[in-house]
Amino acid sequence: MQNKGFVKVFAVLLTLVCMFYLSFSFVTRHYNSKAAEYAGGDPVKESSYLDSLSTQKVWLGYTLKQCREMEISLGLDLKGGMNVVLELNVADVIRSLSNNNQDENFNKALEQAYANQATSQKDFIDLFAEEYKKLDNGARLSAIFSTFELKDKITPQSTDAQVIAVLKEELKSAIDNSFNVLRTRIDRFGVVSPNIQRLETAGRILVELPGVKEPERVRKLLQGSANLEFWETYNLPEIYQQLVAADNMLATVLNSDDATAETAEETEAVAEATENAAAEATNDADSLLAKIGEDKPEAQAAKSMEEFAKQHPLFALLQINQYNGQLASGPVVGIADKKDIAKINEYLNMKQVKDILPRNLSLKWGVKAIDEKEQYFYLYAIKMTNRDGTPALGGDVVTDANADFVQQAGRSEQQVSMTMNAEGAKAWARLTKENIGKAVAIVLDDMVYSAPNVQVEITGGRSQITGHFTPEEAKDLANVLKSGKMAASVSIVQEDVVGPSLGQEAINSGVISFALALVLLMFYMCAFYGIIPGLIADGALVLNIFFTMGILASFQAVLTLPGIAGMVLTLGMAVDANVLIYERTKEELRAGKSLGKAIADGYSNAFSAIFDSNLTSIITGVVLFYFGTGPIRGFATTMIIGLFASFLTAVFLTRIVYEALLAKDKLKNVTFTTSITKDLLTNPKVNFLAARKVGYLIPAAIIVLGAISMSTIGLNNGIDFTGGRNYVIRFDQDVKTDEVRDMLDVQLDGSVSVIQIGTPDQVRVSTNYKIEDNDPTIDQEIENKLFEGVKSLLPAGTTLEQFTGQYIQSSQKVGPSMADDIKNAAFLAVVFAMFCMAAYILLRFRDISFSVGAFASVAVTTLCIISFYTLLWKVLPFSMEVDQTFIAAILTIIGYSINDTVVVFDRIRETIGLYPKRDRYQVINDALNSTLSRTFNTSLTTLVVVLCIFILGGATIRSFTFAILLGIVVGTYSTLFVATPIAYELQKKKINKKAAAEAGK
Repeated sequence: MQNKGFVKVFAVLLTLVCMFYLSFSFVTRHYNSKAAEYAGGDPVKESSYLDSLSTQKVWLGYTLKQCREMEISLGLDLKGGMNVVLELNVADVIRSLSNNNQDENFNKALEQAYANQATSQKDFIDLFAEEYKKLDNGARLSAIFSTFELKDKITPQSTDAQVIAVLKEELKSAIDNSFNVLRTRIDRFGVVSPNIQRLETAGRILVELPGVKEPERVRKLLQGSANLEFWETYNLPEIYQQLVAADNMLATVLNSDDATAETAEETEAVAEATENAAAEATNDADSLLAKIGEDKPEAQAAKSMEEFAKQHPLFALLQINQYNGQLASGPVVGIADKKDIAKINEYLNMKQVKDILPRNLSLKWGVKAIDEKEQYFYLYAIKMTNRDGTPALGGDVVTDANADFVQQAGRSEQQVSMTMNAEGAKAWARLTKENIGKAVAIVLDDMVYSAPNVQVEITGGRSQITGHFTPEEAKDLANVLKSGKMAASVSIVQEDVVGPSLGQEAINSGVISFALALVLLMFYMCAFYGIIPGLIADGALVLNIFFTMGILASFQAVLTLPGIAGMVLTLGMAVDANVLIYERTKEELRAGKSLGKAIADGYSNAFSAIFDSNLTSIITGVVLFYFGTGPIRGFATTMIIGLFASFLTAVFLTRIVYEALLAKDKLKNVTFTTSITKDLLTNPKVNFLAARKVGYLIPAAIIVLGAISMSTIGLNNGIDFTGGRNYVIRFDQDVKTDEVRDMLDVQLDGSVSVIQIGTPDQVRVSTNYKIEDNDPTIDQEIENKLFEGVKSLLPAGTTLEQFTGQYIQSSQKVGPSMADDIKNAAFLAVVFAMFCMAAYILLRFRDISFSVGAFASVAVTTLCIISFYTLLWKVLPFSMEVDQTFIAAILTIIGYSINDTVVVFDRIRETIGLYPKRDRYQVINDALNSTLSRTFNTSLTTLVVVLCIFILGGATIRSFTFAILLGIVVGTYSTLFVATPIAYELQKKKINKKAAAEAGK
């Protein structure tokens, strides 16, 4: 074998890389176990333990936080949690940019663009521009958008292309800001390892929150509006005495003998303490400040922290902002560890504390940590100057903000420039004049993003904010400032909630199906080809799994249940390469060649077929990744990586092993057969082409029946395609679906369907009740209706909270706009994949007959599977929904069935090259017969693997695996009785036409 040294070096390096990346998963698992052991079942203690270690270096110079980012994470379908796709209302952003222009054509164009977006892959702004032109061809977009706020970017003379470019840039800023606001809210929510990312579709953001148990709280958190505000501030010395008094009050209240009993004696004591607290504060303040200024370790050595906390509950958690024993000037009250923020907020919200602090004082936290370990945060003193509690200035007056570099004292630093409208400029001039020497806080979503000091009165509405910003921080602040003019709502368009018990069941079923499939494959290879060849192929499978997992880890990929299914399916497809090599080697041995020569020729002759079949599957995987979302992408990623790994292990590494064993004369009695398989399909003589007409009729009949069923019964479309909500509910006893449906019909206005999922005590309720309503309370309303509907099936005394937390195992929501996008993407994906296959076959074989045959084969396979689904979905005892996973199965089968077709076509091409004068009928029949053993073995091994997933993989992917099972059978049939016969018919016509032309000369 050529380049053997390169292959060895590459394999060793890849092994080391995989070991490196997989090691992080073992490290994080170790620390998670330690945290669980320490917490003893308390999730708060467990989270605190992990947070305390997050910035410590625990492995190869990496912190625990970095290790967790680099591990293979489990998807929400495996560990439970909440997956949400949020959509920014782009039409709202465009209206805001136009100053809510009331032009009739402008608003009609927005409405039409919104309607067209469901059936188009174009950007919303491009669709809007097209519709605006249709309504008035002579109109210019600059007439709508040349507002005062955009005067520096859009003038009345600006072309439409220039206006569209500005709109897209402004939209990107709005999305960036929404992304940053959501990220901040999620960080405050306290979820371990959240994931938030922008999606390709403009305005959509994906949020994944593992382990969430309060989905209603999350919905409100994510969909709440965020308002930009400018506030005046207090200097710390102005409020320090009151803070000391509040600290004394807390000590009195918390250290009373019976702090929780509401007795008259206690109330009197507290009242007296309140009256005296302010008087004592002046004396206490200086001594306390001196105490805080002492060296911390020495102070703790003299008096325990526990005793200090009893005397000063607030200041034990909040480090007052001071320097060299003196209070620092400015709005920063103090610094606190993030783990103490909740307790500090609890103290500050106590009525007794509020009575002491100034009524117009509001304490708000800084949005970003002040240290590299992201552990400590500032607390700011905000002054409320308006009686109604509104800010000194609203953010809607900001018209633009940009981050750039400026030269200051010979060095460059980041600066944020801000521009306001005329109204804002006047208010800003007054605000800055009154606060010279003080800070003005920039607040978004109740968090302080910046608090720059005012140097001079700022007139004209143009300001520059400087500070020690990084480029990212400056850009974020500019986006925050620009958010004030973007009156855009954010709504949930897709949602999945998976309970922890359902996630654990998914892990169990996934692992069991994977392990069983691997064992069966290993046994099959040994039983069919002998112990040594079988063990070598099995070793390649194990290496394939190792490389796949290692590469997934290097991408920081998320492992989902469909991802596990993709890995199991890849095992079946990986065996195909070994089967091709072994079958070719057996042919060479039967031709009388020596074992070494037979193995070498087996590898070289099988190479092109292996290459083509893997590449076609990878093409379908890429299409699936591009058009798919969420778990489907996980499936595609796993499959693509697995195919690359199988090519390396089966084609190159196993050959190195054989060559090493041949050199040591260890393969004397190897025949690549066993007593069971010695004469199996050795010289088959099946006349496939003679049966081609019957072969055409069978799938044609299935497709016709399917078309009739489609026009009468239709398909069982899932909510991915129709929009709606799914709820999986598990009861304490077996229930009847008809009974549950009748109970819920009244509650949900009849728009409900109920099917059994998995076991008789578990059902899935589907409804499109109020699916177009984006009110954040709708989900709670529907959960309440579900509870009221099935209350009689629940134990007496069950509350709504118990029902949503214990009985609802998972929920899913797909909004109408998301459903339309998914449906269109699915259709495009299937059609595009089919044409890709036909184009590749044409490019590879340079013969239109092969390309047409391949396209016909995949088309017949696809149509037959759809026909079976419309014919059987009311008959079979499991869900047969047509959704994203069904489309993933169709695309997988398109790639798989092409594998088989490519192998046969490759043999036909090889035989024609060797015997160009031989009768084409005989050539094609011989090719089909010579590859029949490979077709049988590959189909059987893949069938066994998928059957394992179908039986043991769980109810959530049963429909997906059933489609693949059908596809394996139909795809194999199509290769033998559709693709090859059609290629023969076309080649026969071409040969006859050529013969007639030569005869006429």
